[in-house]
Amino acid sequence: MSEQTEQTEDTQRAVVIVGAGMAGVQTAVALREQGWTGPVTLLGAEPHQPYDRPPLSKAVLLGKAEDSAFDVDFEELGIELRLGVEVTGLRAAEHEVDTEAGPVPYGVLVLATGARPLTLPGAEGVPGVHLLRTLDDAARLRPVLTTGSAVVVVGAGWIGAEFATAAREAGCEVTVVEAAGRVLAGALPAEVAEPMGRWYEQAGASLLTGARVASVEAGRVLLADGRELAAAAVVVGIGARPATDWLAGSGVELGTDGAVVADAHLRTSVAGVYAVGDCASFPSARYGARLLVHHWDNALQGPRAVAADIVARGPAERGPVALGAVAQDLGASDREAPVYDPVPYFWSEQFGRFVQYAGHHGGADTRLWRGDPAAATWSVCWLREGRLVAVLAVGRPRDLAQGRRLIESGAAVDPARVADPSVALKSTVL
Repeated sequence: MSEQTEQTEDTQRAVVIVGAGMAGVQTAVALREQGWTGPVTLLGAEPHQPYDRPPLSKAVLLGKAEDSAFDVDFEELGIELRLGVEVTGLRAAEHEVDTEAGPVPYGVLVLATGARPLTLPGAEGVPGVHLLRTLDDAARLRPVLTTGSAVVVVGAGWIGAEFATAAREAGCEVTVVEAAGRVLAGALPAEVAEPMGRWYEQAGASLLTGARVASVEAGRVLLADGRELAAAAVVVGIGARPATDWLAGSGVELGTDGAVVADAHLRTSVAGVYAVGDCASFPSARYGARLLVHHWDNALQGPRAVAADIVARGPAERGPVALGAVAQDLGASDREAPVYDPVPYFWSEQFGRFVQYAGHHGGADTRLWRGDPAAATWSVCWLREGRLVAVLAVGRPRDLAQGRRLIESGAAVDPARVADPSVALKSTVL
């Protein structure tokens, strides 16, 4: 075999992963675990060793941990790690991604670029305004918490609540400003979010709903109604958008939400290109909807599906039909990998409570409470046509674990027993 032929086959078998967060790292690891022997390259925009993000709003922010680097030996796994490499474009016809350091050829490409936090209009460049998405963001915020300063949090979503929790634990005076009329307006129904809004006051944080920020200046936040809030620091947590701007003109289909439109195997509209994690939406037959899930568990589970499909299909497709002969030559299977249709899951630690959610309540026709929402622990279950489709558990991990299994099984349940908090959810099956 000539050297040129060997290089061609190496390129065909080379998997390049753009993004070194949870989704990217887990894709690389899953490929090795599932037997992929071709080259694997992981491109990370940040200079830091790849790290986990959830601890940023907790242990790292409070100085209880220096970082949250993944415990992965990339060298031992034969994964080439390139850090501080910003990818600027994709040229699918040439099977190359462009970076500031030059083009990188690929046989299979995995998009795992995550999401970028939304910025507060007019606040860019103002001293003391922070986002909380990266290790550097946490490092810049940590000194603020050590001084016990007055902090204004813009946004009462999951990130806002978690940062407010950490700030109160550090002794800061905390005011949370939310433009909507309630907390978690984009995530949960009003009746479910309402008791969670009371947690702020109980923790000593001031919550201002229906309050819009007019402007931010050094040391203060001005609201549209004329109120002025002192702020040694302003933390913005108003949501995130898939980091896919660099794909403009690449041929990769993007949805109106900015997410890569992936199929049930997390393949994109471009042959040989996959998308996983926060940057991609996928169709769910379980829920009859396309889902965009910005949570840790999706970035953990999705990579296994991507790796399984890559291993099953062999080298990159050069068109609508896979290179079957070459794939067999390289030991690939012609089997079809399972579709990706998970039960979404996430958790949040806020104000001394452990909140867990599994499923998707959009389209549910029945909502049932388990316990008193004024109590320390309670749950909410959503049913559709007599089957559990989602569960929110506050301090009731058993409800979450059993509910998640019921959702996965699709079993019919007895609504009356579901609504009885003394009955284990696993015992509600008809």
